Amino acid sequence: MRKWWPLVTVCLGTFMLLIDVTIVNVALPPMANDLSTSFSSLQWVVDGYALSLGVLLLGAGALSDMYGHRRFYIGGLILFAVASLACGLAADPALLVTARVIQGAGAAAMFTTTFALLNSSYEGRDRGVAYGVWGGVSGAATAIGPILGGLLTEAFSWRWIFLVNLPICVAAVIMCVTTLRADGARRPGSFDLWGTVSFTVAAGTLTYAVIRANDEGWASPKTWGLLIVSGVALAAFALIERFGQNPMFDLALLRNRSFSGILTAGLLVNFAAFAAFTYTSIWLQSVIGLSPLQAGLTGLPVSICSVLASGFAGARLHGQSPRLVVGGGMLLIGLGSLLSGFLITADSSWPALIAGYAIVGLGVGLVMPALASSAMGAVPHHRGGMAAGSLTTARQLGYAIGIAILGTVFASRAAAHLGGSTEAAHAVAGGQAGRLAGAFPEHVIRAAAAAGLDAGFYIGGAVGLLGALAVFLLVRPAPVVIKEPVLAS
Repeated sequence: MRKWWPLVTVCLGTFMLLIDVTIVNVALPPMANDLSTSFSSLQWVVDGYALSLGVLLLGAGALSDMYGHRRFYIGGLILFAVASLACGLAADPALLVTARVIQGAGAAAMFTTTFALLNSSYEGRDRGVAYGVWGGVSGAATAIGPILGGLLTEAFSWRWIFLVNLPICVAAVIMCVTTLRADGARRPGSFDLWGTVSFTVAAGTLTYAVIRANDEGWASPKTWGLLIVSGVALAAFALIERFGQNPMFDLALLRNRSFSGILTAGLLVNFAAFAAFTYTSIWLQSVIGLSPLQAGLTGLPVSICSVLASGFAGARLHGQSPRLVVGGGMLLIGLGSLLSGFLITADSSWPALIAGYAIVGLGVGLVMPALASSAMGAVPHHRGGMAAGSLTTARQLGYAIGIAILGTVFASRAAAHLGGSTEAAHAVAGGQAGRLAGAFPEHVIRAAAAAGLDAGFYIGGAVGLLGALAVFLLVRPAPVVIKEPVLAS
């Protein structure tokens, strides 16, 4: 049993950082009421974590190679714990969002060292078992996150979804010191500082521009100014990576059609499959009247169908082309999202989500296990780590940008049903629909929320179909071997 303690140590941190991707969704309405947050602040509570995790992942990987994987993992745990404490004690939205960004940085430090720590602890068949267990823990975290968030929010308060991380972090740090192999001396190498900075500015200003468009409008000079800054920063990133001596991302990989297709699917999959879930959770609680736990349980069809489809893919689709597996999965995600949008009306409640969620879950179960292996199989062996890291970065960025875009669309569509009132639309989208009681009839509020959700699901469906098209057109029909599991959300 002693040989499996390193696996337990790594899985403990992985479980915690993945839960924090989804655990906040069901706590958003109580959080909004307690802190009197604006709609844009509520979006940043979700996006701050995902964006920070995404943009820092590649740079964190390079630093961990230089300074040691165990040291970096422990540092990530400590940073994650401090940020979690700050989240749990936050007295205003600004502090909460800042702490979430720092929490994402700690998660990036932990996640980027995961495979290296497992590889240094296990070999041969034991390594395969370790990856399998890690994959199971990752899937469980995604499924348990909303349910655990509902339990903690109902039994205590939303603050405990963050404070519960503290004892887990303490236990994980102790286990790191006692079970993981010590790092050697600092390894030579250089850190792509300017590449990391330019990429962070590009992704951050793009997300900020989309969120600010809720208040300023798309025609606003401020919105366009942010978009221009994002474009300039992205161009600078491309130049730095093209001519730098130690780029964190080799742009030559994009000339590989199969890798570009898989990376496109990675960028779009979390947008299509999961971004709308944030707003369905708000709708279920603040408009329909479900408790946080009940809202969390509505996501079970996605989790159950994802597990079933993943098992089927591993048993029956082993060795099939990623064009079929990933492209087919993206197609299912798109169709499931479109079905959800079609079924939700002003009179709907949680049963309207089941059919669409089940189809999305089937698609997720096909796509997720195959993405990482397909990406690494499409590039030279020495670029496998870079390919896997860039794929995870793309997925987290897609999720963050999806949250921002769907929030803007939700508010715009809701406002159209609320007499053009942006303030009322933000209250509905931000989990504070109860404030509108008396100002608007209940059926008008329900119609506004349904219109926002419909639009979000339709956009998610279109994004899923676009991802399927990109895979079918770009990815060559080479076999895929499902190996290492990756983040599901």
